[in-house]
Amino acid sequence: MIPLVVVENPKRWPFQIEGVEVVPAKQYLVERRYSDLRGVAVYNICRNYGYQNVGYYVSLLAQARGHRPLPSVSTLQALGETTLVRMASEELEDLIQASLGRLQSREFRLSIYFGRNTAKSHDRLARALFNLFPAPFLRARFAWDDDRWKLQSLRPIATSEIPDEHREFVIEQARQYLARPSRARRQRAFRYDMAILWSEQDETAPSDERAIRRFQRAAASVGIDTYLIDRDDYGRIAEYDALFIRETTGVNHYTYRLSSRAAAEGLVVMDDPESIVRCGNKVYQAELFDRHDIPCPPTMVVHAENADEIGGRIGFPCVLKKPDGAFSMGIVRVDSEMDLLAELPALFEESELVIAQGFVPSSFDWRVGVLDRKPLYVCKYHMASGHWQIAHNAPGKQTRFGLVETFRVEDAPRAAVELGVRAASLVGDGLYGVDIKEVGGRFLVMEVNDNPNVDAGIEDAILKDALYEDVMRWFRVRLDARGAEAKSGSGPRLVVG
Repeated sequence: MIPLVVVENPKRWPFQIEGVEVVPAKQYLVERRYSDLRGVAVYNICRNYGYQNVGYYVSLLAQARGHRPLPSVSTLQALGETTLVRMASEELEDLIQASLGRLQSREFRLSIYFGRNTAKSHDRLARALFNLFPAPFLRARFAWDDDRWKLQSLRPIATSEIPDEHREFVIEQARQYLARPSRARRQRAFRYDMAILWSEQDETAPSDERAIRRFQRAAASVGIDTYLIDRDDYGRIAEYDALFIRETTGVNHYTYRLSSRAAAEGLVVMDDPESIVRCGNKVYQAELFDRHDIPCPPTMVVHAENADEIGGRIGFPCVLKKPDGAFSMGIVRVDSEMDLLAELPALFEESELVIAQGFVPSSFDWRVGVLDRKPLYVCKYHMASGHWQIAHNAPGKQTRFGLVETFRVEDAPRAAVELGVRAASLVGDGLYGVDIKEVGGRFLVMEVNDNPNVDAGIEDAILKDALYEDVMRWFRVRLDARGAEAKSGSGPRLVVG
């Protein structure tokens, strides 16, 4: 991305940052050379963002041109909505009280400069507010009311409102935010920028470091530059063209919020929000499989009123599943009515609905990796030694996994591959992993996973670099299509909401 700082009067922008062009707002709005630029991040530092003022039009036209404005029009509108600010206060309730709890005043103003605050004790709160309302300079006003702190207002501020004693800090934060150090070392020209959400601290991350590096090389080969990001980069996601999530996803999780934000900003996203919702809930999948005649073990949706029917309808042994369980967690096997009565209360505490499914003993699961409604890879995931699941999560111990065999797609059972593709295609056209049991030559779908594992030396054992290239070509095709749509004016360009 080419960084542009847009201000009404460049003389009022006192920060000189190497590699960043400072542009007068009126020039940006009317000069053709700016509207013709591609791959631009616009940092809108105008004094007034009010409706139909210059600052508003800078963000509006930036979005119309396919540039990436900070703040976006949607952020400007959200800052003016009292209801949304109140919702932010409720969402960040615990963080607000922890950050401000020791203050003795009745009112407090928090200055936020590119997501940071001068006091480390308030830095997490500053970052959280910036992530919800990404804008270069913000000021939040809190008031002590009913024995707790409440966010009363949040508004963008001009450089003239920055206290002199904050200037040095602001310059450093602007420099860090606007300049991507690794960018300067890259000599090759790239057409698109991709953010890859991945953390080496995530023990359940669906890709290891070697696989991530291979994804990055594959992206470069198709003209996509990549940047590793973490959850704190939520507020700057609009600067990218695509988002590739390589962390374990969940609906009630920052990965879903980040995916939703990226999709709303027009990025090409994998995993997209709908896939996370559809794959993240086993109640949804049970209904989906039943409606489309996808073969699976006997299954019922359980609630407090019909729990006594499990024995008669499913029988024992059976498996109880939390709707949003993952990595063999939130899943328990029950062998009797007594086991059932012991396990259900804890599951009902977390969800009013639970899945009960007939237990299908097997020494392995087929995993069919599906990309864009076509098979990508096929593996046999063997059960962990001495356990009935592929992952054994013993309390206080490291998770143990079974062995994995990888097959050429054409060497795997054709019926299993076709069933995997059919089940995944009900969810979307992204990347999915379909778990299938083989029982007496019959294949049963257990679940469709978004964000499936792609680890170096395992899922890529047959295709090697070609697997990563296929995924990145998926992104490139959609990025090009998005660009063509924007150029022809045939699709929506403004994200307002």
